[in-house]
Amino acid sequence: MKKLLIFGGTTEGREITDDALARGYAVTVTVAREYGRQFLPEGTRGLTVLAGHLDEPAMETLMVSGEFCAVIDATHPYAVEVSRFIRAACAARGLSYLRLLRSASDARDCRSFPSLGEACRWLGGTQGNILAATGSREIAAYRAIPDFAGRVWARVLPTADSLALCQAAGLPPDHILEGRGPFSREQNARVLQACGIRWLVTKDGGPEGGFQAKLDAARETGAELIVIARPPESGMTYSEVKQWLEENAER
Repeated sequence: MKKLLIFGGTTEGREITDDALARGYAVTVTVAREYGRQFLPEGTRGLTVLAGHLDEPAMETLMVSGEFCAVIDATHPYAVEVSRFIRAACAARGLSYLRLLRSASDARDCRSFPSLGEACRWLGGTQGNILAATGSREIAAYRAIPDFAGRVWARVLPTADSLALCQAAGLPPDHILEGRGPFSREQNARVLQACGIRWLVTKDGGPEGGFQAKLDAARETGAELIVIARPPESGMTYSEVKQWLEENAER
């Protein structure tokens, strides 16, 4: 039985895991948080799930121990440093590296910035409430906005570390919105209306991240979408990775 190592935690990571298992691979999936375990079918024959952040040496150690035929990087499009670590570890161990790309959204009508820092500096010269939908680990960047605690609401995963990061940044409890996306247009619109949001800051999470639903809700409620541009990268589409799995499965 061929063994695969998948760096997941994303919707497409879970889907490609299911596909690999169905084709007879033994799959080890690593996710950054314990929270991610609940979305993988643990107990499934051939599946091992590991949780926790790994640096490059830890990734190399894992790769050596597993006798994997290939590594699939299905991490988030904005997890640039993690992907860099995975590529370097694969190169060091001589393992095939497959980067699973997520399709981009059409954000031509949105105001876009190359970084969250630049977006926050621009927002500092505006008025109106802000919904930060860029993740709890980057919430501190919004502190550059005057009246941060009064203007910013954060929508984050319902985990203890997410809440702790928001609280440490200085957000009041009633400005911390817990939930797990992707959210529908209706769910987004309710939040935007309830909090009086003028600016919705998001990354281009593509279809898997509910980007279109955010855009539609913003248009419906009169808010404006602020998009943090996706870092450029190369790799394989979902269909191409599935084809690779089929071609390399044991017959």
